[in-house]
Amino acid sequence: MTRSLRNVQRVIRRAWLLIGLVLAGTGPVALAGAQETPTAAAPVMAQLAVPNFAALARRYGPAVVNISVTREVTQMGVQLPPGIAPDNPLAPFLARRVIGNREEVSLGSGFIVSADGYILTNRHVVGDAAAVDVKLTDKREFKGKVIGSDALSDVALVKIDSDNLPVVVTGRPERTSVGDWVMAIGSPYGFANTVTAGIVSAKSRSLPGEAYIPFIQTDVPINPGNSGGPLFDLDGRVIAINSMIYSKTGSYQGLSFAIPIDVALNVKEQLLKTGHVSRGRLGVAVQEVSQSLAQSFGLAKPDGALISMVEAGGPAAQAGLRPGDVVQAVDGVEIGESADLLTTVAKIRPGRTADLLVWRSRTAALIEVTVGELDSNGSPVMTPTPARLGVTVRPLTQQEQQSVGVDHGLLVQQVSGAGARTGLKAGDIVLSVNETPVTSIEEMAEQIRQARGSVALLIQRGAARLYLPVSLG
Repeated sequence: MTRSLRNVQRVIRRAWLLIGLVLAGTGPVALAGAQETPTAAAPVMAQLAVPNFAALARRYGPAVVNISVTREVTQMGVQLPPGIAPDNPLAPFLARRVIGNREEVSLGSGFIVSADGYILTNRHVVGDAAAVDVKLTDKREFKGKVIGSDALSDVALVKIDSDNLPVVVTGRPERTSVGDWVMAIGSPYGFANTVTAGIVSAKSRSLPGEAYIPFIQTDVPINPGNSGGPLFDLDGRVIAINSMIYSKTGSYQGLSFAIPIDVALNVKEQLLKTGHVSRGRLGVAVQEVSQSLAQSFGLAKPDGALISMVEAGGPAAQAGLRPGDVVQAVDGVEIGESADLLTTVAKIRPGRTADLLVWRSRTAALIEVTVGELDSNGSPVMTPTPARLGVTVRPLTQQEQQSVGVDHGLLVQQVSGAGARTGLKAGDIVLSVNETPVTSIEEMAEQIRQARGSVALLIQRGAARLYLPVSLG
């Protein structure tokens, strides 16, 4: 064998050896004189590494509490006379109705925001209870007092008598981005201090019937009992309160929604100062600007809030706003979607003036509006069952009743979900639900709660009246 042939064979054997080492998984092999070049995927893979939440859970877990509320619930029953068995043929005729009470216990979560015992949680956790039971991770138990709550934001403030308590650190939700890792601590199904994690799925999410809260959507596993618990970022700062889930089963399905902590802290401060929460309002119904509407109005892009109805005598009407106006900004804050207008105005102190950038007749104009006040008894108010019907309604003013010739009814201001699919529109007046006249939001909500499968709404639209069957699903 010649020397040249042996050299060729040596090179081939060396090449096969190198290939074998790579295929065996021994790591990258650099040839003499070659330089390793980092792949573009390496930094990305490093960023995708799952963070370790153990330190956060140890540090801030003690500030998360378990909340239990015991309520007396009135229930109807039947009672048979002594000596009459239930299978007696006369039992149905001899039985009499009785009213009794039973205790009902509900569980939720909360977190301590000050060392002297102030706790934030959800309103739907504590309800209207005067006192609640609060349990810490170190097994100490306290009787808590509900300082106040706010129905629109679903935030409640509870106080326990203690000091030197562990507290959370609050953060700034606007600095959180979609895709960021987040962690929740709560009491799902009563299992206190359960830690779950996920990522931020969306921000400023507007939900049907919850137009005043820019929810943070996550895929963090949240279940009954997690309500009122904190949502942490990776710096250990609370950015939101876990409030609700979207589910067809009643348990976690990957869609969880949390109230931004800045909204909750604003509610806390107002409850401490005045005992109630006030918000600004314009007195308008709004809808999204679609691409086709933007083209017809001469807008460059489909942004802003399109005013579909103006409340007679309301702040917007007094300022000269009218249906067809597109609000593009409030005090320099851009309005991207219709819900942004409601949440932005709600932050403005009632009585203060605000400058609205409005697109009207293919021209931009600046309109000054004196902001009105929104409260739980005024307009607009959410129905307590928004998920079933998907409407925002308010009672008619006396002037509106006279103008349309009715003595009762609720004005539809926003509609989505089941109501929208049936043809219900902003501006419709709901006169009755299942043939029961409705004069207040509470009456409408009660009729919807009692409904089985569907409701028949009698509405007035312009000068016409018609029934709309709405399937509640």
